[in-house]
Amino acid sequence: MAKIVLIWWSAAGLLLLGEMLIPGASLLWLGLAALATGTVLVAVPELPLLLQALLFGGFAAVAVACYLRWFRGREPVSDRPLLNQRAQQLVGREFVLFEPISNGRGRLKIGDSLWTVLGPELPAGTRVRITATDGLLLTVAAI
Repeated sequence: MAKIVLIWWSAAGLLLLGEMLIPGASLLWLGLAALATGTVLVAVPELPLLLQALLFGGFAAVAVACYLRWFRGREPVSDRPLLNQRAQQLVGREFVLFEPISNGRGRLKIGDSLWTVLGPELPAGTRVRITATDGLLLTVAAI
């Protein structure tokens, strides 16, 4: 067996090992592409290095396209899609302003946390509804 075939298969093994250590289905497809490239080189051992790289790139593109087309769309839908998006969970809820909104910014106390809010000029103690989020900034409107 040619030395270059062993190099491609070793690269495939390292990529697949990396996938096991850091799961996320990103290195898996590159590992499969390297494995396929090595397998093609068994049949055509004198393929130039540039064509090997193009072959690997083509296999990688096909593998990623297959993942996006067939596997990614079949992932289970979460019953709690906002689980790790605390700010998004607050949209639509009503609270009382902790600090007044001046120059477009104020503070809102939710539980034991203070959140920065954006909105119209309002005094402290005004009841507001959260209408949107931008990262950790909450947009509010007076009720």
